Amino acid sequence: MTEDVVTRIAPSPTGTMHIGTARTALFNWLYARGRGGRFLLRIEDTDRARSTPEATQAILDGMTWLGLDWDGDAVSQFERVPRHAEVAAQMLAGGTAYKCFSTQEEIQAFRDAAKAEGRSTLFLSPWRDVPESEHPDAPYAIRLKAPREGETVIEDAVQGRVTFRNDQLDDMVMLRSDGTPTYMLAVVVDDHDMGVTHAIRGDDHLNNAARQAQIYRAMGWAEPVWAHIPLIHGPDGKKLSKRHGATGVMEYAAMGIPAAAMRNYLARLGWSHGDDELFTDAQARDWFDLKGIGKSPARLDMKKLESVASWHIARMDDASLVAEIETYLALTGQPALSQAQKDTLTAAMYCLKERAKSLPDLLEKGQFSLVQRPVVPDGKAAGSLDAVSRGILGELTEHLQNASWTRDTLEAKLTATAEAHGLKFGQLAAPLRAALAGRSVSPSVYDMMLVLGREETVARLGEAAAPRD
Repeated sequence: MTEDVVTRIAPSPTGTMHIGTARTALFNWLYARGRGGRFLLRIEDTDRARSTPEATQAILDGMTWLGLDWDGDAVSQFERVPRHAEVAAQMLAGGTAYKCFSTQEEIQAFRDAAKAEGRSTLFLSPWRDVPESEHPDAPYAIRLKAPREGETVIEDAVQGRVTFRNDQLDDMVMLRSDGTPTYMLAVVVDDHDMGVTHAIRGDDHLNNAARQAQIYRAMGWAEPVWAHIPLIHGPDGKKLSKRHGATGVMEYAAMGIPAAAMRNYLARLGWSHGDDELFTDAQARDWFDLKGIGKSPARLDMKKLESVASWHIARMDDASLVAEIETYLALTGQPALSQAQKDTLTAAMYCLKERAKSLPDLLEKGQFSLVQRPVVPDGKAAGSLDAVSRGILGELTEHLQNASWTRDTLEAKLTATAEAHGLKFGQLAAPLRAALAGRSVSPSVYDMMLVLGREETVARLGEAAAPRD
């Protein structure tokens, strides 16, 4: 039943949150949220040497920025170690696991000899069928008593039927001699106890599914629906790495990609709904299913991401865009906006967001609404403020003092001023841009004047028109 759907994301806190992990989290989130189910977060922090609090926080930050809310508290796998050991003991008592006293040196010696002789290096423990009465008083690992004949079949919702020969799988260690669980055991126990119904994860875990399925079956537990999704590759078709550019999800946040655009783009990396490329969160939740996931690796395409970002920026409501900008400024260590700047930027959004490709691009276009007097024009803009232009601006300032502040009135005033001096409007627009924005490229002068209002516009023009020392 749909209300029983439970998915999870279980990253290891060993660095930044990878874009592939983010995509996997999104797929799990969409599948659960679209079916009224639950989406859980588990931090696989049993590797104490590599797991750090900073990396755990990076995962939480990445999930939060992406807007992938999870149900309940994040689960620490390390804190569940006693439960993992308990299950290993149950399997030992039930005869589906056994004590192995082989040392690492003995195992390595076997593999070295097998390799030298051209034999299989698959280690078959000599302790599998030794009775308890003949066990030495020595440290031991607990191994799964895996089937030696036949096949282990995984019915995968993405990959189809995948078959593994049991004689190619060893009796894997589940509990080490120091009492710590292996990844294979911990994942199965945690997924079972958390009620996970769908294991949606990268296809680099497909081989793990065979071993994990054997634990499920040994315990008599229901397996989740397996769904192994292809990895993300770079534009060259090779596995995504730092040589391709940004691999961490927060690197995209620092680029100024809106979270909604990132969700849209990641959803299309390996999943499709007909020919739809651009869609809202609500549509993604309604449409997402496992049948839409392809078997081939998806390729990262920065130009397409930029196009998706542009589409979302143009359609976001103004308040949400300002909130995204505030987050972006904080992430990149830039000064926060004052309330006055936020108000003016919000008022300017109608003439900014249609062509912006990212949040920095939008801020650049909206610089006129953020700058405070005196406006200091950049080099190119300053070149348009010669003595003649300043004189015209001074004249225009007088005409605007008591003008009705509408687009039609402003167009009439500016056009008349240009004509009176034998100028095309473009020749007047350059010094106006310099005075209002300090830039040679900006939104239309009419939009800037309407956003800034009469008082601020007249003040900026008056300062630009003032005689220079």
